[in-house]
Amino acid sequence: MSVAQALVLGIVQGLTEFLPISSSGHLILVPRVLGWPDQGLAFDAVIHLGSLLALVLYFRIELLGVLRGFLIPTDAGRPGRTLGWFLILGTLPAALVGYLYANLIEARFRGPGVVALSLIVWALVMWVADRQAERRPLPVTSALGLTWPWVLFVGCAQAIALIPGTSRSGITIIAGLAAGLTRKEAARFSFLLGVPVTFAAGAEKALELARAGAWAAEGGTILAALVATCLASLAAIAFLVRYLERRRLTPFVYYRLVLGGLILLLLWR
Repeated sequence: MSVAQALVLGIVQGLTEFLPISSSGHLILVPRVLGWPDQGLAFDAVIHLGSLLALVLYFRIELLGVLRGFLIPTDAGRPGRTLGWFLILGTLPAALVGYLYANLIEARFRGPGVVALSLIVWALVMWVADRQAERRPLPVTSALGLTWPWVLFVGCAQAIALIPGTSRSGITIIAGLAAGLTRKEAARFSFLLGVPVTFAAGAEKALELARAGAWAAEGGTILAALVATCLASLAAIAFLVRYLERRRLTPFVYYRLVLGGLILLLLWR
């Protein structure tokens, strides 16, 4: 893989990881469209570490609050401690499904047909959830206002996102809206919930590549992809949080429908 290819894939990962349009789907489709060989799930997972760094930088205050909440067991640290337990609970379903079925997903679900159907189906669900959220008279204005069952519900939604084309941020935002959160807070909780699972997946694959000698052979290329991913991720996070303060998810619904339809059309032809 050339540095230019790594930079393109890093930017694609960074932008699509947090916009609700599916990073895994785009990382599968972009090489096919450009005629590049599939970079493999291991590379995809490793460049997620760039997205993880962006999350840590953007949500450093909240994450430090979680750390203080566990280290300082007082009433002052209770909000951070509660958020920490929410993140742990919300991560368990994806961790379990990933542990049991990661190899099956990589072997059976990385095709463009799966990506197209996932893009379309979850676009329609996103449209319904977005409209229902507007009819709610008293939305929940903070993730700390959620109950444990709703947090687990969002976590189960995150597990479904292991199927390419679903979009981890998209489906967890949908679940957050169903739980009663505002669009902005659903996005913020979605992003925070991505910290543990992104770290676990990225670190595991980074170790696999290290054992295979890929870091020694292509360390510069991988590092370029990580930097590009981090910068693009920061831009995407900041954009979506501000965007959802006042606007609907409709443009992302249309994008997913159009992209999914084009993929199906190309497959049919």
